[in-house]
Amino acid sequence: MIGVLGGSIVVGGLLLVPLPGPGWLVVFVGLAILATEFVWAQSLLDFGKRTLRSWTTWLGRQHVAVRILVGLATFAFVTFVVYLVLRIGGVPGWVPDTWVEKVPGLEP
Repeated sequence: MIGVLGGSIVVGGLLLVPLPGPGWLVVFVGLAILATEFVWAQSLLDFGKRTLRSWTTWLGRQHVAVRILVGLATFAFVTFVVYLVLRIGGVPGWVPDTWVEKVPGLEP
């Protein structure tokens, strides 16, 4: 039962990763649940924590220009993913048409 619950949460988190929001956080929560039963999940969770800590430490040591570039690249990636989701899935009806008309390739 723990395996099914944790695995479902991990898969759901992985589906959320490219979207804006807490995708990686959900993956880590799922791994933490799996780690209560499986040694391999604990190892993977430890690896993820070490990697995240290394990344944040490295980024914190960088010049402010590098941090700004990383932030801009992240913003550009998230914007692109949201655009693709809206382009493929359609724009929800609650979004005002005047906003949609300003974005090339989207239709109200």
